[in-house]
Amino acid sequence: MSSSNGFTTCLWFDGNAQAAADYYVSVFKDGKTGRTGYYNEAGPGTAGDVMVVEFEINGQKFVGLNGGPQFPFTEAISFQIHCADEAESDYYYDELTKDGGQESACGWVKDKFGVSWQVIPPGAIDLVTDPDPGRAARATAAMMKMKKLDVAEMRRAADAG
Repeated sequence: MSSSNGFTTCLWFDGNAQAAADYYVSVFKDGKTGRTGYYNEAGPGTAGDVMVVEFEINGQKFVGLNGGPQFPFTEAISFQIHCADEAESDYYYDELTKDGGQESACGWVKDKFGVSWQVIPPGAIDLVTDPDPGRAARATAAMMKMKKLDVAEMRRAADAG
């Protein structure tokens, strides 16, 4: 799974990288895990504990690193999930917010590990980037009031001008 081509996103966890990798692989239907590396006597973690775990979801390579509590996740980094249809959007939104995940605003969610995701249903980006500035502004204003994106409502707002 690991190669020298492309990018691999490293996610810093506080001891739960394996659980996170297993979770993401279960949420994303094409997910798979790769190699797992363990701390040894050289540290800095406890020998035998998981240090890193490779996984891939939606064709994106990740490494989960058990680095400790120093660097928690923030919304400054998020992953966009461009969904094929409303059912897929609903699936990811619901899966990522259950078991301790949280809704945020404008389609953003934080999963139970604190990683932020943007669940984007089809048509949402087209509405907020409409070439007609009035339509785009109305769609954006509607979106700003939402947690889970409702493209039909965004479209109604865009068309209301």
